[in-house]
Amino acid sequence: MKIKNRYTGKKMLEVPGADLRRADLRRANLFMADLRRADLFGADLRRADLRRADLFGADLRRADLSEANLSEANLSGADLSEADLRRADLFRANLFRADLRRADLFRANLFMANLRRADLRRANLSMADLRRANLRRADLSGANLSGADLSGANLSMADLRRADLRRADLRRADLRRADLRGADLDFSSGIPYHCGGTGIKGDERLFAQMIFHLTRQDWSGLSDESKNVLSSISQKALNSFCRYRTDVEPI
Repeated sequence: MKIKNRYTGKKMLEVPGADLRRADLRRANLFMADLRRADLFGADLRRADLRRADLFGADLRRADLSEANLSEANLSGADLSEADLRRADLFRANLFRADLRRADLFRANLFMANLRRADLRRANLSMADLRRANLRRADLSGANLSGADLSGANLSMADLRRADLRRADLRRADLRRADLRGADLDFSSGIPYHCGGTGIKGDERLFAQMIFHLTRQDWSGLSDESKNVLSSISQKALNSFCRYRTDVEPI
């Protein structure tokens, strides 16, 4: 199979066989390659150069793309389910509506990547760089985002149910109308208290966590009216977070 440059049409590489299933493309130079709808199921693309490559609708299920360079590549509509993308460079990559279910994106660079409506259910995004990434309406239910940098990311209307957001950086993130029911936000930078944090769908645990942090501050400078509002919170509500965290002391 001949692989051509997406712009010039010139042959870049020829791989034996009719397709690229399970092909050995380790460290291959595929810069600006035309791989639209290519069958790359189980292919070995470790450390391959796929910068600005067109992989629209490509089948990359279970492919090994660890440490591959996919910066500014077009992966819209591609199937990357169960793919290995550990430490891959996806800077400004287009992953619109991509299927990334159960994909491993540990420490991947997704800075400014387009992940709108992407399916990231149960994906591993721990320690990933998602700064300023567009995750609007993305499905991140059950995903591991522990330690991920989501500062400035667009998570509006994203599905984050049961997601692991422990120690995640959510500063300046847009979480408007995001669904955080069942999500674990322990030790994260917290829910943004600005317009980007309005309309969030929460649950009992998230409510208890917010009440816990609210009532553990020094509010001695408040007006009498504000103090009355704070004191109206029942003792049961004050300590409700203790049900979820055994290391939290009741007051």
